[in-house]
Amino acid sequence: MKKCVLYSLFFLVTSLFSQQGDSTILNFKEYLGYVKKYHPIAKQAELNISIGQAKLMKARGGFDPKLEVDYDRKKFKGLEYYDLLNATFKIPTWYGVEFKAGFEQNDGDFLNPQNSVPQEGLFNAGVTVSVAQGLFINNRMATLRKAKFFREQKKADRDLQVNEILYKASLAYFDWLKAYNEKEIYLNFLDNAKIRFTGIKKSALAGDKAAIDTVEAKIALQNRMLSLEQAKVKLIKQSLVLSNFLWLEGNIPIELKPNVIPDSNVEEDIDSTLGIIDKPLDSFSLKEHPKMKSLYYKIEGLEVDRKLKANKLLPKIDLEYNFLTETPELSRSFNTSEYKGGITFRFPLFLRKERGALKLAKYKVQDARFTRETTELNIKNKVMTIFAELESFKTQNQLIKDIVNNYSTLLVAEERKFSFGESSLFLINSRERSLIDTRLKANKLQNDFFKTKAKLFNSLALNPEIL
Repeated sequence: MKKCVLYSLFFLVTSLFSQQGDSTILNFKEYLGYVKKYHPIAKQAELNISIGQAKLMKARGGFDPKLEVDYDRKKFKGLEYYDLLNATFKIPTWYGVEFKAGFEQNDGDFLNPQNSVPQEGLFNAGVTVSVAQGLFINNRMATLRKAKFFREQKKADRDLQVNEILYKASLAYFDWLKAYNEKEIYLNFLDNAKIRFTGIKKSALAGDKAAIDTVEAKIALQNRMLSLEQAKVKLIKQSLVLSNFLWLEGNIPIELKPNVIPDSNVEEDIDSTLGIIDKPLDSFSLKEHPKMKSLYYKIEGLEVDRKLKANKLLPKIDLEYNFLTETPELSRSFNTSEYKGGITFRFPLFLRKERGALKLAKYKVQDARFTRETTELNIKNKVMTIFAELESFKTQNQLIKDIVNNYSTLLVAEERKFSFGESSLFLINSRERSLIDTRLKANKLQNDFFKTKAKLFNSLALNPEIL
């Protein structure tokens, strides 16, 4: 059994990563797919759906038929004081109407006269109706309606919760990619510094260059080595942050190995993976936004509660009528002149409790509506701002790309002049530092661009089905 589990884990891990040389690439789409499927918070979000279903089942239980049996007996010093049996079967309905049927059989030496029934017992069948409070809405109806809204609200909350964890996981991936690119930048320029230092050292030994040039070349090399070590530390930190989002079946966390690297071509997959590839600004609709849906169902539930509180202002009037018969198998035995009936009337004189409860219910509805209005405006403005940022990033990315190319051209030209003895090592290092700074700026700009796309994904509260 142990071997089967180990083989399964190996298969899952290898399917998550793809090989490229000595390194293993962690694909962005499959990475988010595993986050959505196995991360505990994503599972917790799915659990909320089950909670909503369970609450709905509980509310529907208020309309379940009920069987009630009351049996009392007293016997003392050889005398049977009383022997009382009362069995009732009740069927609640949607409105304030309850059907019921029962059987009553009583006996005893000291039996209360009102409990006297034929020796074989007495059958009854009738109905109880609430004609004022509880007719069109009552606790059972309100609980069931609120449970239905609660279930739909939990579905919207599930999408919000899953979207949030995918958003945070995306940011972690992009920061990891940024740290990796930064390390690669310093690694490439370290190789250049090593080649330059070796060449200048040979030239100095041959007498073609001044000895002081080797000191400057060595300082440049040491600076590149220092920057590379700092970049490696950043990469390790971001790898550990990313590991927080990687889990397997059975709540087993995964730790990234040093040879695992991000996908350098992730830009091609971001839009399709996050589901924002076909989301222009003019197609944006707040009606389908999970946050707005959640608030809508919350308000609907509060409205049900308000109506119930308003219904409590009515007097409670319950009418009851039951046919009585000794022979229920004979339909003719039910006679309207033989019955058991009654009326119950209750009405508080000041209604302070009921009026206070109704005011509180109204305030809750108003508060939720204010929240919905402000949330709607915030989401709308946030989405419009993000779309504007994305448009600006297109121009910025093109500009930084041209700047990098221009700085690269200057560095190559300066190195060529240096080889002819027409430049100095100081100018080469200056050109190279400018190129490094620009490459780092381009890396940060790319990171900001990717994060802005993730913000759009988060603002739209999408829950991609392809993951």
